[in-house]
Amino acid sequence: MIPRQATTVLLQLAKGYPILAITGPRQAGKTTLAQATFPDKRYVSLEDPDERAFADEDPRGFLNRFPDGAILDEAQRCPALFSYLQTRVDAERRMGQFVLTGSQQLGLLSGITQTLAGRVGLVQLLPFSLQELQQGNVPIEGLNDLMWRGMYPPIHDRKLAPEHWFANYVMTYLERDVRQIIAVHTLSLFQRFIKLCAARCGQLLNMASLASDCGVSHGTVRAWLSVLEAGYVVFLLQPHHQNFGKRLVKTPKLYFVDTGLAAFLLGIRDPEHLSIHSARGALFENFVISELLKRRYNQGLASNLYFWRNNTGEEVDVVIEMGEKLMPVEIKSSQTFTPDFLLGLKRWAQFAGDAALPPQLVFGGDENMSRSGVAVHSWRSIQVSN
Repeated sequence: MIPRQATTVLLQLAKGYPILAITGPRQAGKTTLAQATFPDKRYVSLEDPDERAFADEDPRGFLNRFPDGAILDEAQRCPALFSYLQTRVDAERRMGQFVLTGSQQLGLLSGITQTLAGRVGLVQLLPFSLQELQQGNVPIEGLNDLMWRGMYPPIHDRKLAPEHWFANYVMTYLERDVRQIIAVHTLSLFQRFIKLCAARCGQLLNMASLASDCGVSHGTVRAWLSVLEAGYVVFLLQPHHQNFGKRLVKTPKLYFVDTGLAAFLLGIRDPEHLSIHSARGALFENFVISELLKRRYNQGLASNLYFWRNNTGEEVDVVIEMGEKLMPVEIKSSQTFTPDFLLGLKRWAQFAGDAALPPQLVFGGDENMSRSGVAVHSWRSIQVSN
């Protein structure tokens, strides 16, 4: 097993909360993390029809089987349990008793916020980070190969071919989750929709354009997008609100949690194809932002990532909010550094004034360096602090 960085925060939360919850995309390693972190706890999957029926029909009797707590996998499948869990942990006041895992953000988190508020320590687990792969001594062939394969654990643990695994993932998980949450009458339209989302990776979200190109209503696009967000397939990077005297873009940008899935949906066949594909720059930007997001989540923290763009097109790829200060990060996929990469950062620093922290740049080359007061990071060691 490749060690996960979220283990540390899970153990810390277990000292202060009676219930822990691990949520994230399917196949991200939630169950493996829970069992590895708490090996003495019994494991029960509520995907099992018999276990789920027992929990639905006799929740008190179901929980009485676990006097020392348990790992309850796919807990959102049995929302009736949450009230009984609340009664149990309130009476016993023991920390780290139960560990809940779930793939559907809406189902698990709605149960937590409605019934278990204040009793749950939450960790959002995304696929492997680059640092986890490096620390696990996983061979990395190069940037194009890494972006094409993506970071889902089965591809690295089981050495599966990405194109086969992602095809199965889309059919057996994404489409099933969509059918569970909303009625989809034509799955082919939904398949077209997620491919159109991949083609818009790193772009401002335009729901009207998506609806028109997909041949569905604006409301349908909104519903489908909410499902992809809830399942940790895509995320929206919000624009930062501070205008520095400029009119700002208020539309979020669309990104995929994993570049491998986006590359598959774009029909990219192999690393060589990706190297010349028109979406390579967008996928690299997506890769870097996903790595920054994983770093926050693995620390048990919410995202503090934004982008900044005004109405004249001046833009910074990422703005990291650190208290009252802002750290700008520019992302360039080129393997060769050029001074032009710094122009946007310098311009933004003039707007931001005292609010600006030292600027950072991540590029597709292999060496770290410093240029004109800007820390330049290789994709191999994204050392931006967030």
